[in-house]
Amino acid sequence: MNIVNGGRVSELLRGIKFPKMFCARQTFPGGCITPEAIPGHVFRELSQEAFASRVKPGMRIAITAGSRGIRNVDIITKAVVDFVKSRGAKPFIVPAMGSHGGATAAGQLEILAGYHITEETMGCPILSSMETVELGLSERGRMVYMDKNAYEADGIIISCRLKPHNAFRGPYESGPCKMMTVGLGKQKGASLVHSDGMGVIHENIPTMAKVVLAKAPILFAIPCLENAYDETCKIEGILAEDIMEREPQLLREAFQLMPSLLVGECDVLVVDEIGKNYSGTGVDPNITGTFSTEYAHGGIRVQRTAFLNLSEESHGNALGVGLASAITKKIFDEIDPEKMYPNCITSTVIKSATIPCVFSSDKEAIQFCIRTCNGIDQEHVRMVCIPNSLHIDQIMLSESYYVDVKAGKYPGVEALSEPEEMRFDEMGNLSRQYTN
Repeated sequence: MNIVNGGRVSELLRGIKFPKMFCARQTFPGGCITPEAIPGHVFRELSQEAFASRVKPGMRIAITAGSRGIRNVDIITKAVVDFVKSRGAKPFIVPAMGSHGGATAAGQLEILAGYHITEETMGCPILSSMETVELGLSERGRMVYMDKNAYEADGIIISCRLKPHNAFRGPYESGPCKMMTVGLGKQKGASLVHSDGMGVIHENIPTMAKVVLAKAPILFAIPCLENAYDETCKIEGILAEDIMEREPQLLREAFQLMPSLLVGECDVLVVDEIGKNYSGTGVDPNITGTFSTEYAHGGIRVQRTAFLNLSEESHGNALGVGLASAITKKIFDEIDPEKMYPNCITSTVIKSATIPCVFSSDKEAIQFCIRTCNGIDQEHVRMVCIPNSLHIDQIMLSESYYVDVKAGKYPGVEALSEPEEMRFDEMGNLSRQYTN
């Protein structure tokens, strides 16, 4: 694709003005478990007799580690490993991430290494393989698969994050049941979970999870919840026989913990960086309002979106670009179809991998979004800029919000600076202005 700066596109966008922007702080309910306190919290939780009695000396115990950018995931995983060792058992880690990492064993190891989860840092083996075993049919007639290494262990501990999903709604979204069926199902199992489409996945996950619980040596789960600041705020052990009842209760709690863009609506949303470390679809639609399916809704109401950069942690998997109105050439050039398309093939959701309009610079991508908005006052465009969809305590708002923010119209939003001109470098890239 021939994307040039200074051509006809640049000429058509040259006169589009930018609004002045100011830095704002969003305040949400706090409360967290500090990284230093996590190991002790995990040990106290799992040292309860109901959990500890299931980990016996000499047992080979598989511990799951996923592909999401979970805060403190290395600390949590290491704490679980150390607890298993303290019981005289032999832990090993299994990448439980479905088709991520290009649906290869090496790719999944690479993702874990990016989260500082290696054999050296964890002090135990990591057995990465795409080989699976068949567990049996669900009540919906779907074959259930499981990672062979995990299945052959004496016990499995499901370590994961529990949170709302970005493409469907149901009692079981992202959490232990999904980790058991999609994550541990590897590419083959994940593909079958998604095979009926996002309108049915809320039925496939629990019905297939019941097969896993009946046929595989699941000992217990230990999911974490995060607060609106992307901080670990809860870690709870759940016995295998209690997962189906407890997970929906924790999901409701997780919904209450989620952050949001408190202004509620805008004309243009600019996301500085997207990536798999922020959300399965690069950005969390629960924040940005840019959903890949019709089976979930929420987030800010927005007309146009611009995505500017792809995180290094994504390793070329730019899933989520299709949720933007415009992306930059920087993102386009970093796309690795071998890393991105396996997700689409597995999930059958292709919208998030489609290529939107591509521009030579941040400046032109944002100008395009302003120019193509319908029914707005371009002189007073309502624009919101966020660093990513996971960290939105400090954001940038356009001048059109300033008076209302100062007047307290948006509870929880505080202006940290006065409106000033947006700054771009000589290449047209936006200067980061989130920290006042």
